[in-house]
Amino acid sequence: MLNKLKKIDFVIVVILALLMVISITVLYSATTNTAYHGYHIKMLRFYLLGFVAFAGISLIDFKIFMKYAPYIYGVGLLLIIAVMFIGNTYYNATGWMTLPGGISFQPAEFFKLVLIISLAYVLIRKRKQSLRFWRDVMPICLITFIPFAIVMKQNDLGNALSYLVILVGMLWIGNVKYTHALIALAIFAGSLFGGITAYKTYHDDLYKYFEKINREHWVERIDPWLVPEKATDKAIYHTKNAKLAIASGGMTGEGFMKGETVQSERVPLTYSDSIFVVVAEEFGFIGSSILLLLYFVLIHRLILICLESRDHTGPYLIVGIVAMLLYQIFENIGMFIGLMPLTGITLPFISFGGTSLIINMACMGVAMSVKIYGNEKEAEHVSESGYTMSKV
Repeated sequence: MLNKLKKIDFVIVVILALLMVISITVLYSATTNTAYHGYHIKMLRFYLLGFVAFAGISLIDFKIFMKYAPYIYGVGLLLIIAVMFIGNTYYNATGWMTLPGGISFQPAEFFKLVLIISLAYVLIRKRKQSLRFWRDVMPICLITFIPFAIVMKQNDLGNALSYLVILVGMLWIGNVKYTHALIALAIFAGSLFGGITAYKTYHDDLYKYFEKINREHWVERIDPWLVPEKATDKAIYHTKNAKLAIASGGMTGEGFMKGETVQSERVPLTYSDSIFVVVAEEFGFIGSSILLLLYFVLIHRLILICLESRDHTGPYLIVGIVAMLLYQIFENIGMFIGLMPLTGITLPFISFGGTSLIINMACMGVAMSVKIYGNEKEAEHVSESGYTMSKV
C-alpha cells in the first residue's frame, strides 16, 4: 500500500486542493445574502466525499474497470433512461434523481466516466490497428449516440455535447484513419456552415418550430451568439450582464465580495454555471489567469501520465478525461465572453454540484490509477474475444 501511495502525483493533489479553496471562497461570495447561502459548506462536504472517491479509485487497478466495462455501460444506460421517468426537472432539463436522504444525483454527469471506460474497452481490443469504418467506427459511434439522444431528450444539451467531444478525442487516439477523419471534418464544417446559414435565414420559422416542441429556450441561448440583433431582452440578459461583470473586473478585480454586478444578483446562477463571472469580476484578469493556469498544469500532468504509461489502456482513459475537461472549461468560459452559445455546463471543480464534482474527482482517481498501475512490468493481453488480465 505504501509503495502505491508513493507513486501518486502529488502535484495533481495540490492542484485539486487549490481548486477546492477557490471554489469554496467564490461560492461564499456568490451566495452570501441570497437564498443559496450555505452552499459553500455543502461544497466542502462534496469535496471531502470527492477526495475519498479520488483516493479509493486511485488504489484500484484501472484494468478492473475494463473487465467490467460492458456491465458499467449497461448500468449507466439504465440510469439515464430511468431518470426520464422518475427524475426531477430543473431549468427546463429533466435529469436529476433524488436519492435517500434527499441527495440529488445526475446520471448524465455519471455517464461521462461510463462512456470513457466503455470506449476505452472497445478501442483497446483493436491493439492500435487502424479502425475500419463499418466494423469499428460505426459501433463506437452507436455506443455514444444512444446516450447522446437520451440526454438530448432530457433537454440537457451541455452534457450531451460532452459525449461527442469524448468520442472525437478517443477516436483520434484510437487510430482512426486519416481519410475517415478528413471526411468527418469536412462533413462537420459543412454542416456547421450550413446550419448557421440556415439558422440566420429561417430564424423566425425555426423559432416557431422550437416553440411548438417546447424548446424555444434553445433559440434564446443561440440568438445572443449568432444573431444578437434579433435576440430578445430576456435572451441577452444573462450574457450581457456576465460580459459587463467580467469587463468591470479589470486587471485586479473589484475585490472579494465587492463585485457590484454579482452581489446585486444581476447575473443568474453565479453559484453554478456562471461562477467564472464571480472570479473575473472580483479577482480580475489576474485571478482568472491563475485559475486557467491551474487547469493548464492539471491537464499537463494528465498528459504526462498518458505519455509515461506502459499499459495500452491508460492513454485511452486519460485522453477521454482530458477531452471532457477541455470541453467543459472552454464551453463554460467561452459562453460568457461570446465565443460559445449559452449551455448548461459547469466549470470543473469550481461550480456547485455534488454529482459533477464527485465524478470529476473520480476521473482524477482513474488517472491516478493509470499513474500507479500503468507502469508495472505486467501487461494485459487483449484478444479479439475480450479483455483478460494475464501476463505476457
